[in-house]
Amino acid sequence: MSLLVAAEKAPLVTDADGVVRVGGTRVTLDTVVGAFRDGVSAEGIVEQYPSLLLGDVYSVIGYILNHTDEVNAYLQRRQIAEGEV
Repeated sequence: MSLLVAAEKAPLVTDADGVVRVGGTRVTLDTVVGAFRDGVSAEGIVEQYPSLLLGDVYSVIGYILNHTDEVNAYLQRRQIAEGEV
């Protein structure tokens, strides 16, 4: 039996307000990015936000690392929209 290797889509969904959420939860990409950049492990993020699945958090971290420019641009747009800049 061979291992079927397939690319998986990151578990990210954009809601009607343009906010990206993780794995069908209310947890935002902003939240996961902030925690990850603060040094929180994937396991620690799941402890803080138990509605998240560990595999989803690892997938999102991979997405963050592989799409840094896009994620940073999204976060900057969110900060502007929230009036934080």
